[in-house]
Amino acid sequence: MATPAPHGVPEGHGAAAVPPDLAELLRAQLEEVADEVEEEVRRQVPEYARPADGTYRENLRAGVVQALTLFVDHIADPRGRGDAIAATYYELGRGEALEGRSLDALQSALRVGGLHAWRLMGRTAEQLGLDSAVVTALGELAFRTVHEVAEAAAAGYSEARAHNTDELERRRRRLLDLLLGEGPVAPAAVQDMAHGARWSVPRQVAVVTLAATPDQREEEWPLAAAGALVDMESRPPRMLIPDPDGSGRFGGRAFSLALRGRPAAIGPTVPLTEAAQSLRWATRALGLMGRGILPRQGVVRCADHLSTLLLHSDEPMLDQLRGRALAPLDTVSEGQRERLAETLLAWLLSGSNVPDVAARLHVHPQTVRYRLRQLEKVFGDALHDPGARLDLILALTTAQKSEEFLNSRP
Repeated sequence: MATPAPHGVPEGHGAAAVPPDLAELLRAQLEEVADEVEEEVRRQVPEYARPADGTYRENLRAGVVQALTLFVDHIADPRGRGDAIAATYYELGRGEALEGRSLDALQSALRVGGLHAWRLMGRTAEQLGLDSAVVTALGELAFRTVHEVAEAAAAGYSEARAHNTDELERRRRRLLDLLLGEGPVAPAAVQDMAHGARWSVPRQVAVVTLAATPDQREEEWPLAAAGALVDMESRPPRMLIPDPDGSGRFGGRAFSLALRGRPAAIGPTVPLTEAAQSLRWATRALGLMGRGILPRQGVVRCADHLSTLLLHSDEPMLDQLRGRALAPLDTVSEGQRERLAETLLAWLLSGSNVPDVAARLHVHPQTVRYRLRQLEKVFGDALHDPGARLDLILALTTAQKSEEFLNSRP
C-alpha cells in the first residue's frame, strides 16, 4: 500500500522552529492526552458515542494514540513521513467502507480529536514558556498530522468502496437468483445471503420484467439504489422490488418515471419466499404486452389484469374454448361474423338491454334487434344458458384481442 503524500501542508522553516526535545516532554503526556481526546471524540461525534467496550473501543483508542504518536514524531523529525501510522489510518478507512458506514464520522473524529489534542499540547508548550513562533510551528505540525491521517483514511476508504461495490453487486445478484429460482426458498438462507448483501429483508415483494432494449445497463437504474435487486442481463431483464404496496419509491408515477418510459410488467405482490411466482406472472404479462393483448406501452400491473392473465395461462385450452363456443359463427359469412360477434358480446355484457347495446355500438336499436334474431338462429338456446353465456363472454373477450381471431376463422 502506497500511503498518499500530503498536498499543501505547511513544511520547512516553520516546522524546524520546534525544539526536538519538546517531543520527549509531550510523549510523556501521550497516554493522558489520549484519554481526554478519546472522551472528546465520543462526546462530539454521535457515531463514536456507543458503549465503550470490545474491539470498537480498542480501535478508537488505537487510532487516537497513533495520531498523537505521529504528531510527536513530526516534532522529533519534521521531515518524517510516518508511513506505518498513516497505514493504520488507511486500514481504518477501509474498515469503515467494508462495514458500510460513511467516511464522514471518521473525518469528523479526526477534526475533533486533532483540535482537542492541539489545545492540550499547546497548553503544555505555553506552560514551558515557549515563544509564539514555536507555538505557531506546533499548530502547523498539528494541521499536517491531521491532513496526513485524513488522506490515508480517505484513500483506504475509496479503495475498499470500489472493491466492495463490485462484491456487493455479486452478492445481490446471487440473492436474486436464489429468490427467483425454481426450487423452494429457505428463509434462513435468505436471511444469511441478505445480510451479506446488505439488503433489508422485506415482508412482501413484487417482480418487474422489462422490455428488452439495447444500450440500457444496470447502473443506469436508480431503483437499485432504492433497494431493488436488479438483473439487466437476464432475458427478460428483471428486478425485485421490496414492499411495493407500502413505499412511494415503487408506486405510481414515481416508479414509471424511474423506468424512463421503458415498457414493464409488475407481477403480483407476494411473500418474499414466493417471488418466483410473481416473476412467472410478470413474464407472462410482458409476453401479452408484446402481442398487444395487454397495453404495449407504459407499466402494466398484473393485479389490474388478473382475468386476462388467467385466461391466457393455458393458451391451448383457451383455443379449445374459443373454437367450441364460437363454432356456430362459422355458418355465417365473414362480413357478418365480426358484426354479430361484436353485437353478441355487447348484448351479453349489457344484461341483454337493447338500447344499451345500440348506444355502445353507435347503431339504431332496430339494427341490434335484427342482429339478435340472426344470433338466435345461429346459437339457439345457448344464448339463454348461464354456462354457455359465460363461455361466450370469455371466448369473445379474448377473441377481440387475439390478432383478428374472428376474421381468421374458416
